[in-house]
Amino acid sequence: MDSLQKCIPFIFILFTSLTGFGFGYSIINGPTNATVLAGSVARFNCTVSQGWSIIIWLLNASPVLSALNPGGASVTMNRFTQQNYTSGSDFTSELIIHNVQLNDSGKIECSVQTSAPMSYAYLSVQVNGSLVIKDHDLTVRKNETIEIVCEALGWSPAPDMTWMINNSFVDKSSYVTNHSQGSNDLHNEVSTLTWTLMANETLTCSAYIEALPKPQNATVTLIVHDSLEENGNQEDSARTRTIILAVTLSLGFLLLIIIILIIICCCLRNKKESTYQKELKKVSTKKTNDGSVKTSGHENSGYSPEDSGDKKQMPRISSLPQMASSFYHPEQGLEVNSPPEVPFKVQQSRVSPRRPAEYPVNPRKIRNVTLV
Repeated sequence: MDSLQKCIPFIFILFTSLTGFGFGYSIINGPTNATVLAGSVARFNCTVSQGWSIIIWLLNASPVLSALNPGGASVTMNRFTQQNYTSGSDFTSELIIHNVQLNDSGKIECSVQTSAPMSYAYLSVQVNGSLVIKDHDLTVRKNETIEIVCEALGWSPAPDMTWMINNSFVDKSSYVTNHSQGSNDLHNEVSTLTWTLMANETLTCSAYIEALPKPQNATVTLIVHDSLEENGNQEDSARTRTIILAVTLSLGFLLLIIIILIIICCCLRNKKESTYQKELKKVSTKKTNDGSVKTSGHENSGYSPEDSGDKKQMPRISSLPQMASSFYHPEQGLEVNSPPEVPFKVQQSRVSPRRPAEYPVNPRKIRNVTLV
């Protein structure tokens, strides 16, 4: 088998040289371009006229299969096979590539041993990766604006991404698509849709490449609940009440501290005043006791509690004469003389005749006690 594969180029040269000696046939229909998904099967047809001897298939200028007349084929890789079709005098060779790989993309050529140019086509191998709508809450509030993210990862080439809502295409101004290069020459795209929901809606994210018979879709159904709006309002109200309660408690605590400080200050002040009053009382009591000690002794019968002005003018009386009036007490053997009422002016004249008699006359009762 290996020796036959090595001989294919020489066979090709041989049959090409033979065409110069009168062997005339040509390619009627050559292969056409094909776009397939990686892992699938690619097919190419080459139709030649009667009298052909060999058809050689090349991929990116490398022979992969040779068809011989009469019958038989020579292959270089197991992934490449052929089928033959005959229509009248025309012969069709079909090249079949199994399990197409991304690196199989390139030029496919069909060659016969003539001087005519070879017929060729192009093979495009594409890869459809994953498509998913990222985590999103399926239950939303009415009139809520949300962002929905759709990821297309591991594609080749980069897919064309679109959005549909209830099977109607969304204007491109409503979403933004960002591209990034992935590994192994693959591409990633992220599309973000911004939408305001009014009712229950079905959102579809689509990714399309030429090799796909139809776009690849990812769908999510969003459910709108009015009760959520009420719950949201309740949550807002609860949050507001919480804030108000916190502020009220803070102000109340501050006011309580102020009241406590005021009470403490008042108590300290009252305590200070009480201490001051006690000190005054002690001083007053001490003075009273001192006064009682000093005034103890003989009674000054001539003392009169007049005004301060009178005190300055009235001299002290050292003694008074005894009066004639008296009475006897049988129990004690005392004789008591009842002094008559003598005008103050007369008494003063006796004690101090030098002073002018300008004092007011006040009647006084003088009691003399004589012990027997």
